[in-house]
Amino acid sequence: MKKKQQLLTKASEPDKVDVYMQKLKHPLAGVVAALRKIILSTDEEIGEEIKWNAPTFFYAGEMAPSDPKKYKRYMIVFNIYQKDCIRLVFPSGAKINDTSGFLHGDYADGRRLALFHNLEEVQSQTKPLQRAIKKWLTRLDKN
Repeated sequence: MKKKQQLLTKASEPDKVDVYMQKLKHPLAGVVAALRKIILSTDEEIGEEIKWNAPTFFYAGEMAPSDPKKYKRYMIVFNIYQKDCIRLVFPSGAKINDTSGFLHGDYADGRRLALFHNLEEVQSQTKPLQRAIKKWLTRLDKN
């Protein structure tokens, strides 16, 4: 008889992200807050934590164990180092195969970026952002 594979979940840490957000001193902090809200509202199995010194979003549902260095759960990492632009890094964005122009870059490691300079762009790009997230979730190897 085949042994049933153990499935693992990952706990979200919204309290830690709340503390980070309260301390965030950035000209586009409102853009970060708006994007966070949109990302989390897209699917109930999206979790968040502070990783790589920024809010990071991942699939929190059941998945088979995997090499942690492959970061299979991770969908979006904030890059807030620029003062005039918030970059959402999709570490495996190439898997989404976005043809709309929403995701930028053609990095060899498969990451893609979405860029936001103001709240108007957040508003106008909400649907493409949510489409990209939903597409990523369908491509995820949940087992």
